[in-house]
Amino acid sequence: MDNSILEKKTTVGSESDIGDRSELLSKFNSVRSFSEKLCTPLEIEDYVIQSMPDVSPTKWHLGHTSWFFETFILEKAITDYKPFHPLYNYLFNSYYIQVGERWYRPTRGLLSRPTVKEIFEYRNYINSNIIDLIETSDERVYNEFAPIFEIGLNHEQQHQELLLTDIKNVLSINPLNPVYSDRKINPSNIAPELQWIDFKGGVVEIGSDGSGFNFDNETPAHKVFLYPFKLANRLITNKEFIEFIEASGYKTATLWLSDGWATVESEGWKAPYYWELKDGEWWNFTLNGFRKVNPDEPVCHLTHYEADAFAQWKGCRLPTEAEWEVAAGLLPYEGNFVENENHHTVPVGKNINGLSQMYGDVWEWTQSPYTPYPGYKPLPGALGEYNGKFMNNQIVLRGGSCATSQTHIRNTYRNFFPSHSRWQFTGLRLAADIKQ
Repeated sequence: MDNSILEKKTTVGSESDIGDRSELLSKFNSVRSFSEKLCTPLEIEDYVIQSMPDVSPTKWHLGHTSWFFETFILEKAITDYKPFHPLYNYLFNSYYIQVGERWYRPTRGLLSRPTVKEIFEYRNYINSNIIDLIETSDERVYNEFAPIFEIGLNHEQQHQELLLTDIKNVLSINPLNPVYSDRKINPSNIAPELQWIDFKGGVVEIGSDGSGFNFDNETPAHKVFLYPFKLANRLITNKEFIEFIEASGYKTATLWLSDGWATVESEGWKAPYYWELKDGEWWNFTLNGFRKVNPDEPVCHLTHYEADAFAQWKGCRLPTEAEWEVAAGLLPYEGNFVENENHHTVPVGKNINGLSQMYGDVWEWTQSPYTPYPGYKPLPGALGEYNGKFMNNQIVLRGGSCATSQTHIRNTYRNFFPSHSRWQFTGLRLAADIKQ
């Protein structure tokens, strides 16, 4: 299949403007309640554990997302606003240096107080004040803070995804293999044959053009030149990654980036995260419990190092983020997302024609470093710390995962993690050059 690249990309999907007050209230209530819905399967003891430094306790996510609305909206918009607790700004500030001192991240799990009950009281307090502000503020105040509301809602959706990835890690260290969701997983379709879809290349435009919501790191829209390339029609499956393992992929230094091979040796990696060889068969821990690896599901919880090594083994490479964005630009935002009625808490296989699985299931590693676009300017003030200061030693991922909200994703969305990160729902799609 030959897909020409348009000089001006087409934006597909619904607008995400904040809308009027009633629409904002609906969005606010929906997002806030969904965070709590995700906590429904948890026991009270689950909320407090921090299983590794990258993981935050569930109750911290619930508190931090409330702190965001309190710090960036309520304290600025309401003259006589009274914070819920004088120390919550210290406990729930994540990395905003301009806001003030912060509790040390790796020790968030050491705090038994505030209690889970108090965190939910905090959320109710914030909800009540935000709703009152939306309903009663004058037009000047509403218009000033409407963009911050939208950042706050998208920020909470990011933490909903982190809540799921973090609680999976928390449950995984328990030898009882706790089950987050006992929903039956339908057998995956057999993955279709891996085929290639060609793209002509040329001068293209990537990045947000300013229509609808976007984070500052998606801007500005700008032109890049792409050589002709091709993308695999689907994600790489567990079966294909097992072939890599059995071909001594984790033992072949020449396939790996230098830092990656050093990490393989120091960490003793032999398979993707959460995998375990049991009686000659691969099993993996999922949010649906400990089960046999399904060969046709997309491989998940790979580091960038593992994704790159697999691509090298196949004689291919990972796509650049520009290639991925152009390829995805004409596709609808459809896939296995967290809020869908038929959602699965694991990536699922699909048997459809054409370019598929670009959205949902797993975040796709690219080969692109997370750097600013030409002309990039962070937001003013403390919100400028949201994205820009992380533009070093990180790799871009695209497309969302089974823990992402469908209303949160778009073809310009830039996720980013260090190359060694593997607790996120991360996988890969192959790319290759077209010889001229």
